[in-house]
Amino acid sequence: MTIRRFLAPNLLALLILGIAWTLGYENILKEERNDQVNLQKYIQVQRVILDNHYNEVNIEKLYLSSLKGFVRNLETEDLTLTDTPLDTTVSELPIGSLRESVQHFERAYRYLASMAPDTDLAARTDDAIIGMFAMLDPHSNYLEPERTEREQEQFSGRFQGIGVQFDIIDDTITVISAISGGPSDKLGIQSGDRIIQIDDTSAVGFTNTQVVNHLRGPKGTTVDVVVRRPRMNNPLNFTITRDDIPLYTVDASYMLDENTGYLKISNFASTTYDEFMQAMSDLESQGMQKLVLDLRNNPGGYLIQAFRIVGEFFPAGTPIVETQSRHVRFVSEYETQRNGRYREMPLIVMVNEGSASGSEIVAGAIQDFDRGLIVGRRTYGKGLVQVEYSLVDNSSVRITTSQYTTPSGRLIQKPFIDGREAYAYELFERETDALTDARHFVENVPDSLRFMTNSGRPIYGGGGILPDHILQRDTTRSFVFGFMRQRNLNTEFVRAYLDEYGEDVRTEWSDNFEGFVNEFNWSDAFIQSIRNRMEENGLVLTDTVDVNDPVLEGDQLYVNPLSFEQDRWILEGSLKAELSRQIWDTQHYFQVFNTIFDVSLKDAVTLWNEVDELRAMAESNSPARQESTSLYNRQ
Repeated sequence: MTIRRFLAPNLLALLILGIAWTLGYENILKEERNDQVNLQKYIQVQRVILDNHYNEVNIEKLYLSSLKGFVRNLETEDLTLTDTPLDTTVSELPIGSLRESVQHFERAYRYLASMAPDTDLAARTDDAIIGMFAMLDPHSNYLEPERTEREQEQFSGRFQGIGVQFDIIDDTITVISAISGGPSDKLGIQSGDRIIQIDDTSAVGFTNTQVVNHLRGPKGTTVDVVVRRPRMNNPLNFTITRDDIPLYTVDASYMLDENTGYLKISNFASTTYDEFMQAMSDLESQGMQKLVLDLRNNPGGYLIQAFRIVGEFFPAGTPIVETQSRHVRFVSEYETQRNGRYREMPLIVMVNEGSASGSEIVAGAIQDFDRGLIVGRRTYGKGLVQVEYSLVDNSSVRITTSQYTTPSGRLIQKPFIDGREAYAYELFERETDALTDARHFVENVPDSLRFMTNSGRPIYGGGGILPDHILQRDTTRSFVFGFMRQRNLNTEFVRAYLDEYGEDVRTEWSDNFEGFVNEFNWSDAFIQSIRNRMEENGLVLTDTVDVNDPVLEGDQLYVNPLSFEQDRWILEGSLKAELSRQIWDTQHYFQVFNTIFDVSLKDAVTLWNEVDELRAMAESNSPARQESTSLYNRQ
């Protein structure tokens, strides 16, 4: 090919693009590309819903719901909707297929673009997608790109960055702790360091989002940070190479006494089973013979991780959970394939209204087989399984593809016929007294949702897992403590304390955590300094208000001085727990916090006699248990 023949067509293309740019066509082409992305995204969402949702979805209703979302946030003063493609008052449309639905939406989209050219059509398309989900179950949702990335990190169990936990105190990034084994920890960055510069940019005044955006990045890339360390005159310079940073889901694992282990799981991510097995092995090496598994406020996550963990408490061939759907590809039966390592270990599982999904799978199987004692309060009631699908613009949708049942056949999902708002607020409408809530729930369970455990105990579906032993809510409350937390003064107090005494504290306690738990106390002078700082921030101590009835006016909290003294132990305990986090890590924080405040945990460990009774019931029914390979008989 000659140079002329090569250049001629390319020069012509450049000339055409130049003319198009001069005439403003570039913006037109850009808008058309954006329109195509918006319309393609809309099509993707409808197709995913229709092809995968566990219930049959009416395409006409789905479209009308999307149209209502599309116009919901429009400024319509100068825009007529009636008798136009944007008219949402039409009760019926001749829509019987995805193609016809998309044609109607594109007509509405083009009409809006022509009549209101300044409208943000990407945002309105998102509104239309959210409108579609309004008619589905409450756990099918749209996730914008940033939320998709954030949740993928959470469930993958890792992110890529420099490996620090931080807080912003007085407009400055303060390192709470360097994650053990991470890049920052290896370079010697310490709790209490202030990051004042990132690369060539001052980091003073950064928001949390700005910190994350500047410090996180692909593995292998570097970031320069300037650190000011307490008691050092000159700043320190670090070049940190980003790496994979694990997100631990086992918040705490330690021995409650010489033979009782405690293990708390925050959610079920891709690494949870491995974390669990490592923690259990460590507890065994310390003499663990029985376990308290804490699933309180665990919202769930990956079903397979919950299945693998609960399988460790059962023999081979035990059914754990079954998923049901109108789509055969989403129907599964999960049965243990081998003998669990801890199938003989006495077990207590703690749950509450924040325990959902995977937590309920674990608790449901344990309860159905009388394998251990479920204690606490009635769980959330989420028995639906979601699959995530990526969209053209890096956003995603989470679609409910199936519902799960426990081995007895119980559907745990609570009703959602009154809409998403009522569904979300159901937790707040439950009786404050846990026993009253349990009694009210049982009295209203229909016969179709009454089941039996393998030994014949009554259990119930349709509203979460009702524990075998009810524990009331912990009632430790303090307006003074709430005031301190709201203003983040607790972290500030501990940080200031470590700035001044950190070297001495670490020298005395870093190798003697048990001594710290039992012997460390705050001085009167320190508590007085806390009181003074809180008064500077709006706490008003006055005997003109009742001891049990503080008054909040604007940014000021009026409290009787006696209230401060009564709540002093709460302040001291919470600050001691925070100090342990910054000297050691989050696991030590929970150990101190639980020792001081967790009444439910203290009650739970008095119930091993009930665990023994369940074991005896299960063993007396062992032939039936061996024969049961699927569902139990209903009561």
